Formats: sequence, C-alpha cells, structure tokens
Amino acid sequence: MSDELAQIAARMVAPGKGLLAADESTGTIEKRFKKLGIECTEESRRDYREMLFTAPELEKYISGVILYDETIRQRASDGKPIPELLAERGIIPGIKVDKGLVDLPFFPGERFTQGLDGLAGRLDEYRRMGARFAKWRGVIAIGEGIPTSQCLRANAESLARYAGLCQVHGLVPIVEPEVLMDGAHDIKTCRWATEAALHEVFDALTRYRVGFKDMILKPNMALSGADCPRQAPPEEVAEMTLACLRRTVPVAVTGIAFLSGGQSDTVASANLNAINVKAQALKTPWTLTFSFSRALQASPMAIWRGQAENKTAAQQALIRRARFNGAAALGQYDPEMEQAA
Repeated sequence: MSDELAQIAARMVAPGKGLLAADESTGTIEKRFKKLGIECTEESRRDYREMLFTAPELEKYISGVILYDETIRQRASDGKPIPELLAERGIIPGIKVDKGLVDLPFFPGERFTQGLDGLAGRLDEYRRMGARFAKWRGVIAIGEGIPTSQCLRANAESLARYAGLCQVHGLVPIVEPEVLMDGAHDIKTCRWATEAALHEVFDALTRYRVGFKDMILKPNMALSGADCPRQAPPEEVAEMTLACLRRTVPVAVTGIAFLSGGQSDTVASANLNAINVKAQALKTPWTLTFSFSRALQASPMAIWRGQAENKTAAQQALIRRARFNGAAALGQYDPEMEQAA
C-alpha cells in the first residue's frame, strides 16, 4: 500500500500541475452564489462543479480535485459518478473529511477541527467511491496573545491522527495547517506563527508514525495580514516562506501544495512564482505547487452566474488561471501573461 500511496502523492504534485480545491461546504458556496445572484440548490451546485470538472484540457494543469461529501456522491448530467468523470480524465479524485471548526474551550479566538469520530469508516466508504486522497484543515488565528501553544498542539494532534488513519485506509493525506490572513499583523508575525505551527505538526506526525513520502503538506504562504498597511511583495513572501519551510519540513515529504488563503488570483500566482524561482536557486528538495480554491474559482464563478450560455467562457477563465498557476509552479509565470490573455 505504501508504494501505491507514494505514487499517488507524486502524481498529485507532478511538475506544472496543482490541485483544484472544490470542497466548499454547502454554507460557504451558498454565500458565494448569493453575492452573484445564483440560486443555491443541489442541482445548481452540481451544475457549477460539473462545469469546472469538464473544462477542456483541465488535466493539463490540474492533477487532482478535492471534493465535498455532497459532490462525491453526485452524478454528472450524463449519469456518470463525479469521481469516475474525473478519473477518466486522469485527474485524481480526493475528498475533504473534516467536520469543520469548533471553539477551543477556555481559549478565546482559537478553534480546532472536529471529525475524528467515525473517520475510519468514512475513509473506507470514500475509497470505494473512488477517492484516492483526503484533506483535513486545521486553522490557526493570529491576534492578541494567540496562537497559544495549546491551540497549536490540539490542531497538530488532530492532523496527525487523521493522517495516520488515511494511510492505514489507503488514502494519501493532505495535511493542512492554515495560519489565517485575517488581521493587521506583518509578514514576520505570520512567518513566526507558521513556523510554530509546522514544528508542532511534524512533531505530531513523527510521534504517530505517519509516512512523509505518502502525504502532501498544504500550508499557507508567509504573508502580511489582510489589514496590514504594508503588503509584502512577492520576493519577500518567497524569502520568508522558504526560510520557514527549510526550518520545519522534512526532506522526505513528497510535495507542498500552497493554499491561496484569501489572496486574489493574480497575487496568488505571483507569490507562487516567486517562491518557485527562489526555491530553484536554493535547490529545495520538495515540489512546490498550488491547491487553490477561490484563486482558481473566483473568475469562472463570476462569469458563469448559473447561466448555461456562459459555460464556455467560464471554462476558458478556469483554464487560463490553471495555466498561469501551472506556470508559476515551474517558476515561469509573468504578470504580462495576464494582459496577453
């Protein structure tokens, strides 16, 4: 099983490819639909995601798709199960398995992720449905006196237990400790919090005997807080992010797929590109790519707006962004590509 997991993990971070995170909960996608005047029903959510998954040449830039529980159980308009539709295109189906965030008792402003109860059975079911990897998100906030060591430890423990269960049940775990952009903190504070979180995560993964070559890390980039007066440029993001990773992530980890975490699509591409340019100069041992949600979906969703006649244009917007991010994963993205497109 380990050899199979290692092969899947390697395919997930193939050069010039990344992951499409389409695992928004029903509540989250409803908020995004509402802003654009799109009716949110099970059918409209299926139609939207099917539009994404059937975009021509998507497999050239997207190696895998993270699905939500509702989506992995749905069939496309031609009756084909969604995981089968993806697999036939050479795109690996994956599944979000955590059950969302709850407040950490006695630690105001901090949360941990629930969903370990019954996880083994759900993993077996998802694998039968066609999933070959899973995702679990832990969330770390920055603020007055936080993150605390207790919050970092609680989230690291959950991530490690989830990752171990995934590997035992035949799925590659995506381990996602996200330090949020929310706040006015500077990039140095984000780098400190990210480094502290990753230290705890890999300590827990080691203690729970998780195989590093059979997993993918999905961290945030080191960024200025969304409300910080000074937004760090891509070169500084690259320097801070790689300094953090080189101090915390074992060489054996197969790949790192960054989340976009609220960045705009163009900023996320520019930052990913800068990270890869510097990583190549430093000869870092990991493949560094993307696992984006909004930074891939914002433009297609705004164009689609629930109208069938907008499908082709929305798909073209998705492929354009996927192509740009594929180039950024190789250190070959140039902002002028945006104008040319």
